[in-house]
Amino acid sequence: MQTQVPGSALSAPARWFLMTLAGIFVLLGLIGLFLPVMPTVPFLIVAAWCASRSSPRLHRWLLQHPRFGHLLRDWYEAGVVPRRAKWITSVMMTGSTCMMLYVTPDRWLPAVWAIIACMALILLWLWRRPERRPGDAVR
Repeated sequence: MQTQVPGSALSAPARWFLMTLAGIFVLLGLIGLFLPVMPTVPFLIVAAWCASRSSPRLHRWLLQHPRFGHLLRDWYEAGVVPRRAKWITSVMMTGSTCMMLYVTPDRWLPAVWAIIACMALILLWLWRRPERRPGDAVR
């Protein structure tokens, strides 16, 4: 993976800031393992990006992790999003949409519709991502 910037290219405060962000996103990803409404992999993708610029050890740990390392490598190397993740994301966004429309006061509905439109665009983008690496056998 060629996304890593040498540590000396960044100032010490910038490295610390990115390392702190990486830690926060790892924590959010870990929370997502236990809360069904929180995603895991998107937070870990951001954490890996921050770590690639600030902490080679954390970056290596994330990419080699036995549970989610392959998902991060697939994303960084080929932009792959597994079909299961697409379906889970779609179901969660649909549930969020229904809940927002149910609990939001009428005066906030224009903002909710804008959020729903953004989620629809994200889902459109997500479903256009490849589901496996080129050349991989169909499972």
